[in-house]
Formats: sequence, structure tokens, C-alpha cells
Amino acid sequence: MSESKELRAAIAANRAFYEALAQGDLDAMDVLWATTTPVLCAHPGAAVLHGRHSVMESWRGILSRPTPIRESSVQVALIRGIAIVSCIEHIGDGSLAASNVFIWEDGAWRLVHHHAGPLDLLEPEASTPGSGHLH
Repeated sequence: MSESKELRAAIAANRAFYEALAQGDLDAMDVLWATTTPVLCAHPGAAVLHGRHSVMESWRGILSRPTPIRESSVQVALIRGIAIVSCIEHIGDGSLAASNVFIWEDGAWRLVHHHAGPLDLLEPEASTPGSGHLH
């Protein structure tokens, strides 16, 4: 697959993740996660979940109460069969920074890691080394 096709497919997989989340669609979410590769997930303010069973159980609870969500500022890095997608999640009046890592598995991009957390609204130049901000 050409890099531009890989890029478009990774963006589409990321969009499908947010559509499943917005629609509360557990079946669609389940299809998006890897089945043969270990997975991790870090929801805002929660411990990192390890393993597909734990990750999917967390989504079962979250998706039982669908919340309007959309993504913006999507950036993708392709690295040898891995797509790292960063974006901003917009939920109600709030926003979170998110990273979604996909691996090419069974002919499609599958999630192996999702992390979302508070968005630091400081401009990059306003944050200096030693200021307590991690980069």
C-alpha cells in the first residue's frame, strides 16, 4: 500500500473510532481493536488498562452512555506498520489531547493504544524546561 493510501486508511480508522464512541457502538469499537497484538488504554484520570478484555470492558461501560464527541487537529505519523495519530477530542464544552496508536493487523489498521488526558492550553513557548510541564 502506498504511503498516501496508508495515511488515508489511518485517518479513516481514527475517524471510525470517534464515530463508534459518539454512537455508543460497542460492536464497531470491538472491530477496531487489535486481537493478536497486546493492547493498552488510558482513559482520563484512570490507571492504564492492559489487555484486550480489560480495555473492551472499559469501553462497554463508556459506550453505554454515548456522548457527543468529535476530533480535530488530526496528525498522523507512519512508522513501519504503525500509525500514531494525535488529535484533540471535543466533548461538550471540554477538550482533551489524545493519542491513538494503530498497527496493521489482518489487512486493516487496528488500535493497540488509546490515551486521552487534559489539554494544556499554554503556548509551547510559554512552557519552559523545569516549569513542571512534561513534553
